[in-house]
Amino acid sequence: MKAPFSAYLSGIRSGVQDLIRLLRKKYDYVSVLATDSCGFAVRISQRSRSVSSETMTTERGLVVRVCRDGQYSEVALNHFDASSPASAAAEVEETVERQRALLASLGTESYVTPLLPDEPCVLFAEKECETLPEQADLKKLVERLTALSDRGMSRTPELLDCMLSAQSTHICKMFLTENRDLCQSYVYSEGTVLAISNRDGRTQTGYEGVSGLCGPELFSRLEEKMVKSVATAVELLDAGSVEPGEYEIITSPEVSGLIAHEAFGHGVEMDMFVKNRALGKEYIGRRVGSDLVTMHEGALCTENVASYAFDDEGTLAGDVVEIENGILRTGICDALSALRLGVAPTGNGKRQNFEHKVYTRMTNTIFDSGKDSLEEMIASIRHGYLLEGEESGMEDPKHWGIQCIVKLGREIRDGKLTGKVVAPIIMTGYVPDLLGSISMCSPHREVFGTGGCGKGYKEWVKVSDGGPYLKTKARLG
Repeated sequence: MKAPFSAYLSGIRSGVQDLIRLLRKKYDYVSVLATDSCGFAVRISQRSRSVSSETMTTERGLVVRVCRDGQYSEVALNHFDASSPASAAAEVEETVERQRALLASLGTESYVTPLLPDEPCVLFAEKECETLPEQADLKKLVERLTALSDRGMSRTPELLDCMLSAQSTHICKMFLTENRDLCQSYVYSEGTVLAISNRDGRTQTGYEGVSGLCGPELFSRLEEKMVKSVATAVELLDAGSVEPGEYEIITSPEVSGLIAHEAFGHGVEMDMFVKNRALGKEYIGRRVGSDLVTMHEGALCTENVASYAFDDEGTLAGDVVEIENGILRTGICDALSALRLGVAPTGNGKRQNFEHKVYTRMTNTIFDSGKDSLEEMIASIRHGYLLEGEESGMEDPKHWGIQCIVKLGREIRDGKLTGKVVAPIIMTGYVPDLLGSISMCSPHREVFGTGGCGKGYKEWVKVSDGGPYLKTKARLG
């Protein structure tokens, strides 16, 4: 079935168009992003159960963007009466004038930015899904997840808890200007399992997740994830520590995705270029990795939780080749930053919700595949580690340092896995050195989307990342 477009947004369309016509009498450019997204989040543990109608991306409201004399302003509207667009227009004008007066009183210097292009474009996109979140039987889902948690606990007496989550969101967005009429409706879902083990006072966790551009049918895959999560949590009770040093490593697709996100995430978000806060600006056209490194970024380069038809500024989604055979070709860009830099926007203008500002943000960030098998990679290593599972990461866009916390490492000696496991592992390095050392890539590739990404510890949005198995060198500790 197709995910049906919001009846609420369809109902206010003519009123929003009238609002735009009224505001155009005073402003050189007017756009409206209207959103209506619903969903649910279920969380189960041995100690509690919760069901919520809110996820990271549930929202309903409008944001109006206007421009006059090169100065852009935005006003969020929590309520909009489609029968009285003049009232909304008056509220927008009054708020914009207050904003401008405040900036003038503070002596704040602002960018003078050209008008956003407004070429005619009509798009109506409804993505396929099997089940809508608003139609899900949440009572049955709670029962199923509770049974999964109980089965996880029964697998070993060393488990303290087996926690599961399931979230699904139906996104509907409408972007209107004088000439653009864009509508999209799609569903994404994500589920996780967190197993917590304990032995002799030592606690470990195993984490597995599933995500996709689909409905709650995705949660049928949580059984296999529960089994693996419990096994990892128990296995890590015997893990040792890695001796700090530089090693040849193989990164699993999940860890490859973490590297992609941290190495070429915020560092090539081009709103950072405007403020000279990213070293990537100086590397366009230069080598940043080995010939095997090609990296894509965009809502269209794969299908997962960060895939959409157009971004929050009405730019159609794209597939950007950031790195091509080791050469950094471009970054990603929102529409206003693109005007200031004299480049084309890439469809990466995203808001946390309608009440938040647009920033250049990642969508799907993935390494391209190669031709080397995992077995060949393992056989080529004298002493190193196969790294699996991500915990967290961070980067320094100004100096291109990277730090990734990886769940575990499996020791390799003389081309064979020894069975020894070390955990946790902190992987650090300088991005061009790390990517420049990539010498093998597998054909197999996966994408992961159960997390979110903040910008400056705020502005949280959905992202996904991934890639193949990669062989490279890094410092572990």
